[in-house]
Amino acid sequence: MTQVPVIDHWWQTESGSPMLANSAGVALKPTKPGSATIPVFGFDIQILGKDGKQLPANEEGIVAVKLPLPPGCLPTLWGDTQRFKASYLSHFDGYYFSGDGGYMDEDGYYFITGRIDDVINVAGHRLSTAEMEEVVASHHAVAECAVIGVKDELKGQIPVGFIILKSGVEISGEDLEKELIQMVREEIGAVAAFKKVVVTQKLPKTRSGKILRKTMRNITDNKPFTPPSTIEDTSVLGELKELVKSKKIGGFS
Repeated sequence: MTQVPVIDHWWQTESGSPMLANSAGVALKPTKPGSATIPVFGFDIQILGKDGKQLPANEEGIVAVKLPLPPGCLPTLWGDTQRFKASYLSHFDGYYFSGDGGYMDEDGYYFITGRIDDVINVAGHRLSTAEMEEVVASHHAVAECAVIGVKDELKGQIPVGFIILKSGVEISGEDLEKELIQMVREEIGAVAAFKKVVVTQKLPKTRSGKILRKTMRNITDNKPFTPPSTIEDTSVLGELKELVKSKKIGGFS
């Protein structure tokens, strides 16, 4: 059997091409699970704290790209340069703001941990839903998942897992919930307050396959929302609302 390396990378629509990658055609580096490896030529990627200062190795912060950006990146937004500046260039002077969180290890390998707005506040504790998703996704019955923070009168926010089961797997929703709660408790701790699981047939996604977590939060919190123009199937939104309503979750509790 031919041994083929599994190579991860990180990019955004705005960059037009990978910003972190293991450039196989140049010099293939040893891979690390969960890492997109190192910056591609032309990108000066740094991990910044909220004060805009560069953080040391293994400390999680905000992924930013020092200007100027290389050719191929988004130069503006069509007809709205001010919005482009406000969204991407105003957070840190001299940097492109990616909106993602992550860290760099002692070997210079970068790890992307998720969107900045995917950090939730549970009773004063800041927790990463991306980290919880990683635990949930490791369950043998889970094909795909999304963990979002929904409003809670007591804790402010609590995480809720939305799960798509693997084809042919037979497990009750109650048993799955118990097992996932235990897994999150063991890996992250009781502070995560992960106690609710919803099994669904579909998750709302864009046509490029990205899960619409912000839209899911608005639906679950019973807030008004506008379906994004990039959504693949709008019928999923109505189905999701009926599901959380029947489970009495978030804004429907």
